[in-house]
Amino acid sequence: MTQRLSIFPLPGAILFPGLQLPLHIFEPRYRQLVGSALAKDRLIGMIQPQKSKDGAPLYEIGCMGRIGDVEALEDGRYNIILDGETRFRVLRELDVTTAFRQVEVELIDDPKDQILSSVERAGFEFEARRFADMQGYSVDWDSVARLDDETLINGVAQIIPFDAASKQALLEAPDLSQRCELMIQLMQFFALRDDGDEIITLQ
Repeated sequence: MTQRLSIFPLPGAILFPGLQLPLHIFEPRYRQLVGSALAKDRLIGMIQPQKSKDGAPLYEIGCMGRIGDVEALEDGRYNIILDGETRFRVLRELDVTTAFRQVEVELIDDPKDQILSSVERAGFEFEARRFADMQGYSVDWDSVARLDDETLINGVAQIIPFDAASKQALLEAPDLSQRCELMIQLMQFFALRDDGDEIITLQ
């Protein structure tokens, strides 16, 4: 199934189905994007550009979100919560007159209710604890233990402060098991680097 989608290309920001992403919208073109979406189907495509510059080529995979909570500020800015619905693959960018970019996408039919093996889950939690300790993060591990596998893996992938390319690789992983394994590898990789502070950043 293909469809036309208005996009918000934002380096370092990814969204997963079933999760939420809070956004503060202040640039005029993206205020237009939100206004247009609110007037139609409330849908926005979150996708990373390959470089941090206007008009940069896009990565192939993004996630479609639906605007949930919205706060319209007096000066035209918005605070919104984007609810992740489904991943998509960009087929082509459209030639448009709007200030914001639009693409034709193919929706990705991800498996539902994916679960990890007990070994995969334990391995991930071990590496996550080690990574959090190394970075000085305070984590409520009792709450983490109560999360289902998809919420845990996708939620950490969405917020973990890796570089844009690493976060994109997590988004593109075809299933939960492979995303879990990749995240373990990335946490191990960054844990071994002395200059990790330069690399583990949201660009």
